[in-house]
Amino acid sequence: MKKRNAIFSKWVRTVNENGKLSLSHEFNELLKSANRTFDCPKGTYLFREGQEANEVYVILSGKVQILKIHPSGQELLLRLSGTNDIVGELTLFTIDPKYIFSARVIEDSRIAALNICDLERAFFKNSKLALEFLKWMNDHMRKTMTKFKDLVLYGKKGALYSTLIRLSNSYGAVGEEGITIDVPLTTQDLANFCGTAREIVSRMLSDLKKMGIISIRKRKIVIHDICYLKKENHCDNCPIEYCNVD
Repeated sequence: MKKRNAIFSKWVRTVNENGKLSLSHEFNELLKSANRTFDCPKGTYLFREGQEANEVYVILSGKVQILKIHPSGQELLLRLSGTNDIVGELTLFTIDPKYIFSARVIEDSRIAALNICDLERAFFKNSKLALEFLKWMNDHMRKTMTKFKDLVLYGKKGALYSTLIRLSNSYGAVGEEGITIDVPLTTQDLANFCGTAREIVSRMLSDLKKMGIISIRKRKIVIHDICYLKKENHCDNCPIEYCNVD
């Protein structure tokens, strides 16, 4: 245990010194309670939908997609999780817990695993930790609700425009030409975010390029007119912490 705690303490100090993340004392304690850490290579799954759940995971480094896979093979990408994110959290405080989504690793990752029973006991013993977790869960619920609103109310076009706006909030780099989404994306990636076919997204992207709203360079999308996307999508101007893909 002492060796494991030392590893987590070192990681927390490194992150804070780089200015990339600020961890509360409670979350630091949660990390220390992890029963194991492991490397998860790109292309593998942390867990799959329907699998019995014994652990909740904290991403120490890398990226993991949380997605729903239809029996036909079509995917709906719900969120892109990265450093310090918790995945598999919806299994807590349920009877015979099973994962309701799948978690696919898209970048070599380092993962900390927390036993569900141990974590539930930690929440009962530490009210501050439980409160912090509830706030985190509430934030994710608000993000999910706003995303589903765009998918349901504004159709395929609304889903794509919403996805581009969210990606710009998460990975956008502002420049003279507009906002560059600084992660490489395929048309299939965008289709998975929107829960629709790749061909439909390809046609909508082509229309946006013809209108000069976006351009694509080396698989990176440059948004030249973010206001157009927001206007067409009846954007509520939600806080960025709720309007992103993380």
